[in-house]
Amino acid sequence: MRAKFDLRLYLVTDRDLALGRPLTDVVEKALKGGVTMVQLREKKATTRRFLQEVMDVKKILQPYNTPLIVNDRVDIALATDADGVHLGQSDMPWQMARKILGPEKIIGLSIESIEQLEEANSADIDYIGISPVFTTPTKKELEKGLGIPGTREIASQSRHPAVAIGGINIENVKDVMATGVDGISVVSAICSASDPEASARDLLERIDMIKKR
Repeated sequence: MRAKFDLRLYLVTDRDLALGRPLTDVVEKALKGGVTMVQLREKKATTRRFLQEVMDVKKILQPYNTPLIVNDRVDIALATDADGVHLGQSDMPWQMARKILGPEKIIGLSIESIEQLEEANSADIDYIGISPVFTTPTKKELEKGLGIPGTREIASQSRHPAVAIGGINIENVKDVMATGVDGISVVSAICSASDPEASARDLLERIDMIKKR
């Protein structure tokens, strides 16, 4: 049976933005604040370090029953029995990832245009990440954000649940959620916050307030 997941407040980690704090500390505080999913994203770490990081975070997540998603690395997701993987457009094709990971794992796919959505709508994936809503330092390869109109267009035509990512914070979360996405994905809004727990709680309260309307 595929793991259940809640896209409302999806944390993507970045050690470089954690203000020198251990990533495990940031993740645990964010969980206490109500984060509903966690994706480990590593672009610089060695495979061995990434593996250990996933195992360390997995232990923290277990009491919260919060899904652990690995960014890009299908091999690490498989080796650590993570709940799933998130793939970009230049990563392993979702068909191969599904074959390797099996039917029970969560697969997310980044969507950067309405053209990419057309293929994703017929794919055996579990959610899409609409990216980036706004330009952000964590996505340097993407020069232009989709903005609110572009995010709304993709969300309205997606056959899968959608989470928005890119430059989202407490100031613009209301506008982003109004596009019809199921949740938001944040990096610096929690990783770089002086109090990750309070920041996560504030974001989730704002999200829930909007979803109840």
